Amino acid sequence: MAPRAIWKGAINFGLVTIPVGMYPSTESKTPKFKQLRKDDHSPIRYKRVAEADGEEVAWDDIVKGYEYQKERYVVLTDADFEKAALATNKTFEIQDFAPEDDVDPRYFEKPYYLIPQKGGERAYALLRDAMKNTGTLGIGTITLRKRQYLASIKPLHDAMVLDLMRFADEVLDASEYRFPGADYRPQELQMAEQLVGNLTEEFKPEKYKDEYRDNLEKIIQAKMKGKKVTLREAPEPEMTGVIDLMDRLKESLEGKSKKPSASRKKKSGTSKRRKSA
Repeated sequence: MAPRAIWKGAINFGLVTIPVGMYPSTESKTPKFKQLRKDDHSPIRYKRVAEADGEEVAWDDIVKGYEYQKERYVVLTDADFEKAALATNKTFEIQDFAPEDDVDPRYFEKPYYLIPQKGGERAYALLRDAMKNTGTLGIGTITLRKRQYLASIKPLHDAMVLDLMRFADEVLDASEYRFPGADYRPQELQMAEQLVGNLTEEFKPEKYKDEYRDNLEKIIQAKMKGKKVTLREAPEPEMTGVIDLMDRLKESLEGKSKKPSASRKKKSGTSKRRKSA
């Protein structure tokens, strides 16, 4: 069954209008679970209950309220949301083009395919290839489900992808956190760069597996058959200290095991005790 369009409208590119549909480009494969009562596995249902009297509330009696002071609300109706979205709910107006490498990846939230609708194929291909040749993406806003998003469109092979984005005030500034300075030796940086180079290869997404999901599925299948499954436990990670950083880099470049030898463990522990003495 083909995915349904999430949104249908048009891209405005100068005076060019391209009719498009917006479709999912990702799919979650994580198993879905229901909450059950422990004793008899009866499914749990949630009720919408009013705080004032504990009475259940029907959907038709529920409205949306903005709390502007504690326990004081202004209520918005569906008509209010429609009014706010009226001017923007059918078009994605490209306001600017920006070099793709200039956009901070923290702004990107979720990607969708843009599929040209009848009559828009030629303009679609033209915009796609123009952005591909100039290394740019288009920035604008789009309204979905009564909310406006910052968004970008960019080429991906023969397709164009629309990424929902975060607005500037939704991205935390890095200055709110503390990060380490360059407290290492030039030789360590040189070896680290060499190690990165040795491990660099073409990105192949199919190479990486969701081991957590695989383990869940193994457990589910075993339980369905009334069996137990034993999974290999992950070892506790051992942090690389300042003392043996150079040794670890050398061993990595030489292709040796990542696990530290017993002698080095002992030496590291001795050094730590001396330092703390």
